[in-house]
Amino acid sequence: MGLETDLLIDRRRLKRRLALWRGFAVLLLLAGVLAWVGRASDLPGLASGRVARLSIQGFIGDDRKLHEAIEALGKDSGVRAVIVAIDSPGGSVGGGEALHGALLHLRQAKPVVAVMRGTAASAGYMTAVAAERIFARESTLTGSIGVILQTFDTSELLARLGLRGEALVSGPLKDQPNPFHPLSPEGRAVLQGVVGDMYDQFVQKVATGRRLPAERVQALADGRVFTGRQALEAGLVDAIGGEAEARAWLAAEKGVPATLPTREVETRGAAERLVGATLRLAVKTVVSEWLGVDGPMPLWQPAR
Repeated sequence: MGLETDLLIDRRRLKRRLALWRGFAVLLLLAGVLAWVGRASDLPGLASGRVARLSIQGFIGDDRKLHEAIEALGKDSGVRAVIVAIDSPGGSVGGGEALHGALLHLRQAKPVVAVMRGTAASAGYMTAVAAERIFARESTLTGSIGVILQTFDTSELLARLGLRGEALVSGPLKDQPNPFHPLSPEGRAVLQGVVGDMYDQFVQKVATGRRLPAERVQALADGRVFTGRQALEAGLVDAIGGEAEARAWLAAEKGVPATLPTREVETRGAAERLVGATLRLAVKTVVSEWLGVDGPMPLWQPAR
């Protein structure tokens, strides 16, 4: 390997090290700025008015940090209103119920508006009906009012393999459902009753939030999804629009000036965000750039 090649390799190594240190320096600077902004938001002069955007994305579970963030919004005198931006296909019944309740509590202190993005179905729709007003795009997929409990039966497959599942239970319904054997008639009836009770709770939340008769909601609550336009016609949403329309409604109906800035609600702390950014930088620098660009070259290069 020639001297010129060795110098080239050393130069590349030095550039990689410098890139990493520069990246860490930038991240530290960003962390300092985030910390300053977090402290500054508590100052009366800077916290006199803003609209908070709370993004609900993906699977809706029982998220303690999210609930703490919602509780903090209610106590923050600088937050004039909250826009709940939803893009979720649903989640657990318990997660949707907890989020719905947290937003209802928040409504006692701040105006709350829901803005549906691509999808706001099942628990995503349960979240939306906690808001005072719901906006959806024409093509938003929403609705899916209902409850599903799924299991599977592997007993025939296990029998072909010569296997059999056994369970010691304190009662005949303790292992219902069980993937090792079919549901018993008694187990099916009990589980159907559980699903039915959860369904009734969901229907009641929609009827209360949308100010609709329960019978009207039940006619729509067969599990089907609606587009935003269909949901508007059915009374499941209030208007077609997005965040701009939500801000206009807040200005006209709640006296929240449209000129106020909108700030995203962060449910992660500054340290957690810094770690995430560091990992992304490491993956990009080490994996993408080093392996993808320089990986094989330092190992062997033909002498010129």
